[in-house]
Amino acid sequence: MSADAVRRGFTEQFGGEPAGVWTAPGRVNVIGEHTDYNEGFVLPMAIDRACYAAAAPRADRILRVHAAQLGETVEVSLDALVGPGSAADTRGADDSDMSPLADPAVKGWAAYPVGVAWILQQAGYPVSGADVYLTSTVPVGAGLSSSAALECATGLALAGVSGFDLTKAELARHAQRAENIYAGVPCGPLDQMSSAFGEDGAVLFIDTRSGEVRPQPFDLAAEDALLLVIDTRVSHAHGENGYADRRAACERAAAFLGVRALRDIPLAELPETFAKVAVGLDETTARRVRHVVTENARVQQFVAILNHEDSSLPPLGHRMMQSHASLRDDYEVSAPELDLAVATAVAAGAHGARMTGGGFGGSAIALVDRDQLEAVQDAVRTAFAEHGYTEPQFFPAVASAGARRTA
Repeated sequence: MSADAVRRGFTEQFGGEPAGVWTAPGRVNVIGEHTDYNEGFVLPMAIDRACYAAAAPRADRILRVHAAQLGETVEVSLDALVGPGSAADTRGADDSDMSPLADPAVKGWAAYPVGVAWILQQAGYPVSGADVYLTSTVPVGAGLSSSAALECATGLALAGVSGFDLTKAELARHAQRAENIYAGVPCGPLDQMSSAFGEDGAVLFIDTRSGEVRPQPFDLAAEDALLLVIDTRVSHAHGENGYADRRAACERAAAFLGVRALRDIPLAELPETFAKVAVGLDETTARRVRHVVTENARVQQFVAILNHEDSSLPPLGHRMMQSHASLRDDYEVSAPELDLAVATAVAAGAHGARMTGGGFGGSAIALVDRDQLEAVQDAVRTAFAEHGYTEPQFFPAVASAGARRTA
């Protein structure tokens, strides 16, 4: 999508010219699922599907946000978001309480951009009134972080028209807090950090405890391969599924084990830890622990393979398959459509495949040689038809730059 097209959309909706256009990408998580809120390791990459925000300042304290795909506009007073006696008054910029607001002023899709305005004000930034036009090429509900892209694009747009700067780390942090507290989704920092820090031709090895981001070259074209996204078109909604239950189980297990987070459990101690949690809590929680511990190890193994001079695709694909099996069996966040997509893609020649994102629907990714692409797509499409599922959609995931101003 061109910046000129986004500018025209703004003018048609609001009149006048926008002060600028900002964009933030969606992401695929190559490996490392449900480890971010356990202070662990993840390996995402920003993709060439993004949210775009054209914005202009207003003289008053009104924020108007228009979602082009929905044809809906929401208008709020910035002063009302921080009015005397509101829940917002009790939360400072460094408050560790990430529990959701009991009654946010705006709900639904608009909670994400309005939540960003709210959290930036809470952090002390001089947010001005603005008209913001939003349009996106990130499929909604596909597990590709459409909400994080929206949040990060909005954050940059509000900073741009209000006259202040945000570092990548600040953008990611405030966007995550907006989603946790205002939109009420207990996500970790993976999605927002992916959108903020993305780089062309690279995956991001992120330590979610320290916040360290280490780009890793991921040149699949040199291997004549690609990462294929298989959108099952089974929409998920993290605020309405078992995501919060999984996070609570992990926090309960960490407290029981006396560690800050499950990231602190060494792989070598897993058998003993599993037995201890199974007896002291329950076996389901023990399986949640097993997934997090083994998934952290898989991320580190994946990165080690990428950095080995003799790296090849089959061992990467093997780690992806292990990850999917763990998400399906131990963490129980897969779906029949995801399982079918993964199994069929591998049977048709993919080196490996796995669900990506929080689960309960959304997308799978497959590591595919370019000459096998058509065979894999045809096989998955046929399998879905035979099972009576909605026809999936496919597109290659291209590692792309992170949130930025484009015009």
